[in-house]
Amino acid sequence: MSQEPNFPSGEIKASVLGEAANIKLLTISNPTLRNALSPAIYAAGIEAINHADSSADVRAVIITGEGESFCAGGNLQRLQYNRTQPRQVQADSIDGLHAWIEAIRTCRKPVIAAVEGAAAGAGFSLSLACDMIIASRDAIFVMAYSTVGLSPDGGGSWQLARALPRQLASELLLSGDRVTAERLHALGVINQLADKGQALGTALQIAEKLAARAPNVLASIKELVSDAPERSLNDHLEAERDFFVNNLHHANGGEGISAFLEKRQPKF
Repeated sequence: MSQEPNFPSGEIKASVLGEAANIKLLTISNPTLRNALSPAIYAAGIEAINHADSSADVRAVIITGEGESFCAGGNLQRLQYNRTQPRQVQADSIDGLHAWIEAIRTCRKPVIAAVEGAAAGAGFSLSLACDMIIASRDAIFVMAYSTVGLSPDGGGSWQLARALPRQLASELLLSGDRVTAERLHALGVINQLADKGQALGTALQIAEKLAARAPNVLASIKELVSDAPERSLNDHLEAERDFFVNNLHHANGGEGISAFLEKRQPKF
């Protein structure tokens, strides 16, 4: 196997935000390639999400991109090089991306995408893996795979097939056309629009609101929402019952009820 050319790999920059410094900000940084993804970014993203998940100090996570783009998806030059390598090379790379997607989906903390500029290919898939998407009004999303003779990865087809009617999901995936944040907001894929340059600030406001709520309850809600499509109603009702009882007997349940009855802010 020949040595891989020196493609810019980029990194994940981690920092904290919020008045209580309990919001973890993960910034995709590969500016020379509009924040294109790489195996190094996948590994760093997994580590950062796992750290946030296990840290009692972190209440929510925001993922954004450095500069004017959220994420350009895969590096086409790296993909072209990988065509000369054994198939397992690309398979391993995609497994790294998918492990990051699964870490986001299973993270017990809310994960919010703050999107400015373009979210293309796996960048679009990455945003869809988050619990909420905040995008600037001029942001552009594109499932660009079919344009370059490829099929989706990163769970993009899975997410869109569950978020949209089949015809609309098929349109976005088959055509590879650019779609505006305005249209995705109207379709219910994007939670909130922000003025240009304000997606991160808006995401932070939402993250701080969520951070003030009981972490165990947010984790329960995330799991219920994630598992609902695969469960029968009876099974889901049982899961809701079990989570409710557990959370009622959690210290945060007592604090939340007492604070409401006493007309004060709870301290979770």
